[in-house]
Amino acid sequence: MQSPDSFVQSPSDDVAEVESAVVSFLRERVRAADADGVVVAMSGGLDSTVTATLAAEALGPKRVLGLAMPCHKTDATAAMEAETVADQLGIAFQRVHLRPLLHQFDHDVVPSLDPGETDGSVPTDDRALGNAVARFRMTCAYYAANRTNRLVVGTANRSELLLGYVTKFGDGGADLFPLGDLYKTEVRALGRHLGLPDAIVERTPTAGFRAGQTDADDLGATYDVVDSVLWRVVEQGDPVDSVADSLGVETATASRLVSMCSETAHKRAMPPTPGLGERPRRPTDSDPA
Repeated sequence: MQSPDSFVQSPSDDVAEVESAVVSFLRERVRAADADGVVVAMSGGLDSTVTATLAAEALGPKRVLGLAMPCHKTDATAAMEAETVADQLGIAFQRVHLRPLLHQFDHDVVPSLDPGETDGSVPTDDRALGNAVARFRMTCAYYAANRTNRLVVGTANRSELLLGYVTKFGDGGADLFPLGDLYKTEVRALGRHLGLPDAIVERTPTAGFRAGQTDADDLGATYDVVDSVLWRVVEQGDPVDSVADSLGVETATASRLVSMCSETAHKRAMPPTPGLGERPRRPTDSDPA
């Protein structure tokens, strides 16, 4: 695949080829699983909107279920936007409010499991609860999928997967990732090609864990920078120092992004086994590519 920069600038027929490939992938995976359709967790953002749009194109709107699962007050607007997208696509849509579940979990479970004061080497309680919400959402998606013989379609892109910017067994767990080979900037170009509204295509990316949170704040760089660095280092094998210099990016920033790929390899792999006897060890993903 070409670089994200060239993809964004490429002729529309190149983007159309990507659209066709992803549509064929969705259609074939659902057919091979003998599933009746798919479930897509919808946030109203770019990735989930592109995913739902391609799923509807691949399978027909009647075989796609969109789920919005707001948990905080800040999620309310996003859930309404997701419903608007679902209506425009003609797909089924359900809104599941997770705030009561989080409240009960925080009240009954967290006090028993919280270690109290820590040395700062573990996630904060806010981040741990944010990961719990991501797993609640995936639990709901799989329940709906199980009850309707569907597959759960994840919405993560290659940028997020390489950086480990997903919750393990939360949004990082699904039956397939149609956008998993596309960098965020490539997804943006695909969204424009699909005719999505500018308000969705240009929206500031956020995981929605807390008010005002953005991906750029968490990652320390915009996706334009992230994708340019990762493409050259991961796909092209260029040295980090030379990549940082050619892009005009601080070496520390580029090095940190590449380190995230290595440190989060476990998120892209099946749980390892010890490989006892003659039994082959279950493969793991130790290579960020």
